[in-house]
Amino acid sequence: MVAVGTASPEPLKPDDLPLDSKQTFAWPMDPTTSTVRNGSRLNKVLLLRLDPEGFDPETKEHAADGVVAYSAICVHTGCDVTNWHPDQQLFECPCHYSTYDPKEDAKVVSGPAPRRLPALPLKIVDSRLVVAKPFTGRAGFQQM
Repeated sequence: MVAVGTASPEPLKPDDLPLDSKQTFAWPMDPTTSTVRNGSRLNKVLLLRLDPEGFDPETKEHAADGVVAYSAICVHTGCDVTNWHPDQQLFECPCHYSTYDPKEDAKVVSGPAPRRLPALPLKIVDSRLVVAKPFTGRAGFQQM
């Protein structure tokens, strides 16, 4: 995982993400070839580090050292999920105000989103955050 907008693709470590701080936008990077997967905005993820004691079992399963990764694309109409409410520890899409709980597998708390944000399971290899498995669901939105 590498932060969006960095000049050199340096893999992120859990310690690069402050506990209980705002989300970091990142791209997956192939650890073998160092290819940054930024060719599609559907690959953009939200990384967030929280106390894993508050995670439900599904979230614990795909987190790494308290770091969770979710698709950054709202499943309602495809806007970027950019808002973070630190007091409630919730993500919010600024377009139609769908709100997601990152401690409960990004379930929809309020708003028109039809489903949770897909998670991107992580693991730690050589102290760096690495993708463990594909997204748990389809990233982006589906037109009706």
